Amino acid sequence: MEKNAKKSQMDNVPEEAEEKDDADRYRAPALDKGLDILELLAEQRAGLTRAEITKALGRNASEIYRMLERLVARQYVIRSEGGDRYALSLKLFALAHRHPPMERLISEALPLMQRFADEAEQSCHLAVYDRGNLLVIAQVDGPGTWGIAVRLGSRVGLVDTSSGRTLLAWQTPEQRAHMLAEHTKVKGEVAIDHAALEAACEQVREAGFSRKDSQQIFGVTDVTFPVLGPSGQAIAALTCPFLKRIDDYVAPSLDEATQMLSATVQTLSMFREDGAA
Repeated sequence: MEKNAKKSQMDNVPEEAEEKDDADRYRAPALDKGLDILELLAEQRAGLTRAEITKALGRNASEIYRMLERLVARQYVIRSEGGDRYALSLKLFALAHRHPPMERLISEALPLMQRFADEAEQSCHLAVYDRGNLLVIAQVDGPGTWGIAVRLGSRVGLVDTSSGRTLLAWQTPEQRAHMLAEHTKVKGEVAIDHAALEAACEQVREAGFSRKDSQQIFGVTDVTFPVLGPSGQAIAALTCPFLKRIDDYVAPSLDEATQMLSATVQTLSMFREDGAA
């Protein structure tokens, strides 16, 4: 009888209450604190001080201090040069490269890249930041007899390429500093001082894209637009290494190809902003 009474009582417990009991039963307070910090910082483009984090989360200063130190030690969070502000590092972004969302980005990008290549009659490639330089994760050839193709899986320079400077231009100062601290030169990469690089990134940001002569191949004009994520930061860069025809064939001009690439990236960035990845 007693067992039946207990069973009857359990049967009367609302489903929401059972779910709440399960959530409470499997709580991990330390993990919750760490995730709270990461989720809070994900919404802050300029980072937060420890006091601001403590106030926003309604926790005591000592537990936030310990958790922040662990997140910094594990490189999920970076501390500003002055040591007073904290922001997300790119580690979570790097981990995402090994996860299906990166495959989803590629699958969404490839049809758009193919359409651009067919209409502009130029090749294009998509690159992301990865461990100190750029990784080419997708590449489509143009339909013509000639073209410039960057081999899939290639690593290209962070500071001397249109793709690299575009990615750097659409990061927070803390994230850009972290990327440059991790920077590893690729073969042939041209060095540039910090002030000149900052100026170049600012020019790209103001223009909304990068269009300049390639520093790797003579006769090529690199056109690059950032693929923006939900936070407004660049998660990838789409580049067209434009080749100008000098024979009698009339192909889309550099300006026309630039407009086509812009439209392609706007569609792809909207995909990211919709949270589909």
